[in-house]
Amino acid sequence: MANITLAVPEETFEKMKHFSEIRWSEVARKAIQQRIGDLEMLDKITAKSKLTKRNVLTLSKKINKAVTEKFLA
Repeated sequence: MANITLAVPEETFEKMKHFSEIRWSEVARKAIQQRIGDLEMLDKITAKSKLTKRNVLTLSKKINKAVTEKFLA
């Protein structure tokens, strides 16, 4: 298994020390695996998409606007 080193803000590290029973390397490993799974699924979905980059950007702007209006209203 390969090793990686992470940099976390000091405040986060202090909070992590408070929960010393947690295996933080396992938490990081699972988060990385989850993100990879999400990205692989996104690749699979977008590979079949007929949307252009311009369509995606337009749709993204509409979604962001709608979400912003919903939570700021």
